[in-house]
Amino acid sequence: MSSGAPVAVGGGVLGLIITVILLLTQGGSGGSAGQPGDQTPGGDLAGCQTGADTRQSEDCRVVAYVNSIQEYWGGQVGGYQRAQTVLFTDRTSSACGPATTQVGPFYCPADAHVYLDLGFFQELTQKYGAQGGPLAQAYVLAHEYGHHIQDLMNTLDRVQGSSEGPQSDSVRLELQADCYAGVWAANAVATGFVTAITESDVADALSAAAAVGDDRLQQEYQGQVNPETWTHGSSEQRQQWFLTGYRTADPSACDTFRSPI
Repeated sequence: MSSGAPVAVGGGVLGLIITVILLLTQGGSGGSAGQPGDQTPGGDLAGCQTGADTRQSEDCRVVAYVNSIQEYWGGQVGGYQRAQTVLFTDRTSSACGPATTQVGPFYCPADAHVYLDLGFFQELTQKYGAQGGPLAQAYVLAHEYGHHIQDLMNTLDRVQGSSEGPQSDSVRLELQADCYAGVWAANAVATGFVTAITESDVADALSAAAAVGDDRLQQEYQGQVNPETWTHGSSEQRQQWFLTGYRTADPSACDTFRSPI
């Protein structure tokens, strides 16, 4: 990122490959970091060993999806460095500042961690109106890991300071992360961590993408839409770029900085 204080970006299990930092942060007090198998907000990740576990446990699904996302990008990006995932409840701290449910999931380039309060998935459906479903959750994770890819490829440096507007670099950055999420979804089954993705699953992901579009959020909370203050793109744009990634299954199709958006 540009100089100055670090800024946050965003926004069948075969075993535990990644390191997941597990933080118990009830009431705003941070817990110690641990390895897979420590107690988490939703249970014990040592039990995430089978496909049945992913159907029964939201935490296990998160682990499966993160494993799949990193397995895919590890084969696509030379010298790929795995990002750590911080699961927390209520509140914790990051190198980019406080992480809370209100902030939402985000990627912090200062420590190369993805931060996720699992309560956000409930908010996604109840507060933002998404349909829900496992691939809606996976879309959120894959989008944040898209920012990790941008970090590794120095794409984050394109956004300097405050960047707003329908054609801004900030919007193009977020839409590229949506596209990367779609690319992962198209290749997820091949990683061995996801058994199948159906058209219904894709519809769930598109619902999540639309729910967090700038136009929908502005209309809901401000009563009017002002494209000049957009930072993430409209609902239609976010769906379009997820589908671009999903239909092409090719990261090279995600050059939102050179393509019309």
